[in-house]
Amino acid sequence: MSEINQSSSPLRVSPQPSLKIGKSERTRAAILNAALDFIWLHPFRDMTVNSLMASTGVGRSAFYQYFKDLHEVMEILLDMLQDEIFVAAEPWITGVGDPVALIHQTLDSLVRVAYQRGPIYRAFVDAAATDKRFEKAWNQFLGGFDDAACARIEADQKQGLIPAFDARPVVIALNRLDASMLIEAFGKHPRREPEPVREALARIWISTLYGTEKFKKGASDLVRT
Repeated sequence: MSEINQSSSPLRVSPQPSLKIGKSERTRAAILNAALDFIWLHPFRDMTVNSLMASTGVGRSAFYQYFKDLHEVMEILLDMLQDEIFVAAEPWITGVGDPVALIHQTLDSLVRVAYQRGPIYRAFVDAAATDKRFEKAWNQFLGGFDDAACARIEADQKQGLIPAFDARPVVIALNRLDASMLIEAFGKHPRREPEPVREALARIWISTLYGTEKFKKGASDLVRT
């Protein structure tokens, strides 16, 4: 992937589908897109209602017809991104077959999402550092992935695919490492090349869970049913 100097986020919000899309739904989507564009280039702390509405062509008062405050806007965007990451994680979380090949597939998708959305994630983390409401939302976001990965590891342990150990602390360490590395690599322009990042994460996850030799081979004779 080559670095592209973008002034707006590649993630866009479309009006919710209906038989006839009304002005109100288009306005709501326009405000969310304005927020995406803003945090693509600026920290959340600099965001104001005026800065969002100036690019929508709609008056400031319209903002409060759709959102209580800027935090609600950001929480909606975080939910959108969470859905996208869970889709990326599906091969390893729910797939059957070789778990090593499945984790490679998941990390390919995860890094692709993070490369596109990195500045947005950085805005969430920066905001969480100084704002308790957003810190709670970010911790809930991470906790969802902790629960899913922990359940997956414990299921693989029952099948004898992963050695016995307490899964949750290992999952927390791996997921926090992922978040930190992806934000550092892709959270600001220019972004790093994605392949070395993907390879580093694959080495850590596969070596930790399935063994270093499995990472070196790129696949395994393990079979998840």
